[in-house]
Amino acid sequence: MKININDKLINFEKEEGELESDLEQWMYVLKNMSSMNKLSTYLKKPIFKKLFEIAEYSKLNKEERKMYDVSLKRKWDNKAVLDYARQEGEEKARKEERAKAEAEKLAEKLKSALNLKKRGLPVEDIAEDLGLTVEQVEKLK
Repeated sequence: MKININDKLINFEKEEGELESDLEQWMYVLKNMSSMNKLSTYLKKPIFKKLFEIAEYSKLNKEERKMYDVSLKRKWDNKAVLDYARQEGEEKARKEERAKAEAEKLAEKLKSALNLKKRGLPVEDIAEDLGLTVEQVEKLK
């Protein structure tokens, strides 16, 4: 037995508060879409929001669509610029954090090198053990 969806939709008589399943919600929306000015809170699922947005767009005339498209493009462009700036800012912050950590690590090595130098260990050994140059160790006082 073949079910004709048009017959089901034409004979569908439930009101919004009586809808019990997703299928009934779809049937209600499809049957009443042309008379709806906005989606009710009961139908605020993402899929129905998207369907409503598409239906609203399709109602626009050529000039309104062009204005809408230009506005949407500007919105996307602005978002892209902000996302890029945020990404650049985050990358800069990461680089600064790495540089700070490396500087702290070097300061710690130099401090250790100075202590070892004061204890009389050979400069070459200190430099090799701590990953410093001989010049860096020799400058320590």
